[in-house]
Amino acid sequence: MRSPHDIIIKPVVTEQSMSNMSEGKYTFVVDKKANKTEIKNAIEKVFGVKVEQVNTMNMQGKMKRMGVHVGRRASWKKAIVTLTADSKGIEFFEGM
Repeated sequence: MRSPHDIIIKPVVTEQSMSNMSEGKYTFVVDKKANKTEIKNAIEKVFGVKVEQVNTMNMQGKMKRMGVHVGRRASWKKAIVTLTADSKGIEFFEGM
């Protein structure tokens, strides 16, 4: 069994993700092989909150060029986690 810290890679800090925090929605970059149940259990264990819903999406890496050479950034998986109404917020995001 994988550690919860192996499943949650980092938070996504963008303008849109910060505005969704008022609704109790938090965005994370997660392991590409993780499913919704593993993500839910990892968030609950690491941050001590109750998760109501997890939405995931696979993000394609952008095409990038260096002169005539064409490459691609790495693809990644994004998870939007909705907390229950009676759950406290995630303290990691409080100072932002």
